[in-house]
Amino acid sequence: MPSFDTLPSADGLWTGLTGLDGQPCAIAVQGGQIAWTGAPDAVPAGHAALPQHAGQGALVTPGLVDCHTHLVYGGQRANEFAMRLAGASYEEVAQAGGGIVSSVRATREATEEELFASASARLQSLLAEGVCAIEIKSGYGLALEHERKQLRVARRLATAHGVTVRTTFLGAHALPPEYVGRSGDYIDLVCREMLPALHAEGLVDAVDVFCERIAFSLAETEQVFRAAQALGIPVKLHAEQLSDMGGAALAARYGALSCDHIEHLSQEGIDAMAAAGTVAVLLPGAYYTLRDTQLPPIAALRAAGVPMAVSTDHNPGTSPALSLLLMANMACTLFRLTVPEAIAGITTHAARALGLQATHGAIAAGMPANFVLWKLQDAAELAYWFGQRPVRCVVRQGRIAEGAA
Repeated sequence: MPSFDTLPSADGLWTGLTGLDGQPCAIAVQGGQIAWTGAPDAVPAGHAALPQHAGQGALVTPGLVDCHTHLVYGGQRANEFAMRLAGASYEEVAQAGGGIVSSVRATREATEEELFASASARLQSLLAEGVCAIEIKSGYGLALEHERKQLRVARRLATAHGVTVRTTFLGAHALPPEYVGRSGDYIDLVCREMLPALHAEGLVDAVDVFCERIAFSLAETEQVFRAAQALGIPVKLHAEQLSDMGGAALAARYGALSCDHIEHLSQEGIDAMAAAGTVAVLLPGAYYTLRDTQLPPIAALRAAGVPMAVSTDHNPGTSPALSLLLMANMACTLFRLTVPEAIAGITTHAARALGLQATHGAIAAGMPANFVLWKLQDAAELAYWFGQRPVRCVVRQGRIAEGAA
């Protein structure tokens, strides 16, 4: 893999582009930043003499943002897929020793180098499809040394691949085997030892909890949130995936960046999220893989003005997805999002779900140059096709990272 720093600069004037509104546009890049964007006949004189990059009518969008992933882990769980096909529920798989705990075993056994190699391969698939920022959660270590290992790999991936990575500490993902029957003791460990240590090492950008019957209670979730708040770390939540635990309303009280899954989200939770500005992250890959039938309350979220993001939720158990465009298609076909909602869900709103709205999810002067040229004519094609990669060129962190200008 070539060093990201050796890739060609994207500096210059990008012309012959078609915006999401169907209108011609141009983008000037200088020093890896977007210096100007607008109509082709309005290019400022100072940018007209820049080196030219001919778009030849390509559709241009902001770089994609995958705002919920568990990309770093050991092993795989195809056997559980087969179990579910045979009729086992998500909870039955977990009770049989599968689920998250099986990934914990494999992740603990893997070296940091093994985790880096496997996660790099997965990340490359996402980057080739136009992802320019990604969240990577821990949560398959469930012990300080192994959570640290996952988060260190996430930081390394950012440097090696020239991509914005936001790390999320998900120590409260499941109860590790050595703490069975002692969830209170484990949450104390998460709050008093693991989180402070990892924060001190600069490995934590946000904190997440799996609030659910098979995971952690509302009281335990709030204990983690209080610990994060004391350290000045933003929070988010796996909320209302399998039942209505009231987690979304709790997360909103702590100003959560996002509540994710939310199939069983109540109107009370929606109202709290709207008031707090919390993003709803839709994860159709997990819904599809688990053959769920409880749809997220899209119409109510829309009516309340809650921004809706869409993500892969890449993980080995319930969403082994490595295509954000496929998730956009699923969000439209399964959840009935409109095309503009789906596109905003993998750009603007996804960036907001990570607290990155100032630098990602839009094409605007002053932002880092992260945008994608597509071999498409109509914005609807982004959510229409699946099974192909219509990327022509990816500009990531000011460099031509995929394809050619």
